[in-house]
Amino acid sequence: MSGIAILVDLLRKNPCFSSQALHSHGSLSAAIASSAAVAATGTTLASRFLFGDGGKSFAFADVGAEWSADYIPNLRSASDSIFRSDSIQYSTKVYPIELKPLFSAFGLRSLAMTSLRSFLMFYLPLLEPKASIDDFDGDDDVFPSDASEERHVDLVVPLKKSVKQIIRETSVVTTRRILERLAVHYVSQRMAWKLLKDVPRSARRKAERGMPKFVYFYSVSKTTFRGHLLGVAASWLVQVGIEIYRCISTLTKRKNDVPTDEEVDTAEQIHLLGKRVSGATVRCGASLIFASVGAGLGAALIHPSMGQWIGCAVGDLAGPIVITICLEKVFQLDL
Repeated sequence: MSGIAILVDLLRKNPCFSSQALHSHGSLSAAIASSAAVAATGTTLASRFLFGDGGKSFAFADVGAEWSADYIPNLRSASDSIFRSDSIQYSTKVYPIELKPLFSAFGLRSLAMTSLRSFLMFYLPLLEPKASIDDFDGDDDVFPSDASEERHVDLVVPLKKSVKQIIRETSVVTTRRILERLAVHYVSQRMAWKLLKDVPRSARRKAERGMPKFVYFYSVSKTTFRGHLLGVAASWLVQVGIEIYRCISTLTKRKNDVPTDEEVDTAEQIHLLGKRVSGATVRCGASLIFASVGAGLGAALIHPSMGQWIGCAVGDLAGPIVITICLEKVFQLDL
């Protein structure tokens, strides 16, 4: 009877359940009626062999078959709809990851910007005037007789340096794209999302939350550290690869030229390689730390997105220079 009371109370408290189940299934009323009749006679199916059925018989087998075959699936669907409507809707955070093309560094716009920056880096110093004392005869207003002669400028060396810089930058960008794909496949989705996050956009979203200045500075610095990590790692891998190539190339040339000094040259080149790798590691670490701190300061003092980008660029450029000067002047270390 307690089970029947629970069902009746469920029908009374949930009109949707009663409209969904009772209108399509008459077996429920039959089952309830049979159970009430059994309760009224005072005898149950298990005690009929002791007390008898009181001269009345019921189709217990038919009712049970109808209940189990027809009613239970519909009762399950009705209960699922009830608990679905009353249950708490839990929200799961989604980490959208957008991977850039693997060879994005060789796109028209990216390659053009890289080439322009590299050519300007090595050709602009050639445009600076180089005047010396020998160009004057002692009078500031009088120029020497050969002042109109054009000074010879070597354009081949800056061209080679520019091409090497273009190859270096495209290699760094391509290596970063490879590291991004490795991060997506071998680390958790949450960590990959943090490594590939758009940091200026994240700084702007953090600014909208109204954080205190120090908390905002720390949050942006931490986000920039994660977002800038793959780029610095790619730069370190390229630098180390170049130094290893130089070491192997030098050892190969010296082995062919001077075979008697092979052991000495090998030890010297290996020591030089370790020194250069250590210097590259220190410079990349300084670039990562200074870029993170600069991004936090720029976002907190200048602008959330633009200040973050400017601070990150300035810190990335100034970090290796500052750490190199400090180590060379203070600690007398040659990097």
